[in-house]
Amino acid sequence: MDKIVRLENYDWRLIEEYKDGYDETALKEKYTDYFEPYDYIIGDWSYGKLRLKGFCKKINKICNRSNDIKFKDEYIKDLCSYECKYFVMEKIKDSVKK
Repeated sequence: MDKIVRLENYDWRLIEEYKDGYDETALKEKYTDYFEPYDYIIGDWSYGKLRLKGFCKKINKICNRSNDIKFKDEYIKDLCSYECKYFVMEKIKDSVKK
C-alpha cells in the first residue's frame, strides 16, 4: 500500500483501503488542521461525498470511546453506509514541519 501524502503539517500513510475508497484529491479538499491531534483518519463515502473522522491510539490524551482506533470496525459497521468505500490513514509522527 505504502501511499504517503502531505496534509498541511504532517505526512500520512495509507494503511487500509476498501473498494478503492482512497481519493487523494478529495482528501486534500476535505482535510483541515482539526485532524492534527489525531493519529488516524478514516475517510468513508456516503451518497458520493467523503466524510472524515479522526481516531487515536490509546496513549493519545484525547482518546476516548468514540475515537479509539480499536473500535474502527465498529464505527465502519454501525455509522457508515452499508458496504461503503473507505480508507484509513495513519499519521507519521516524525513528519511534522519544523
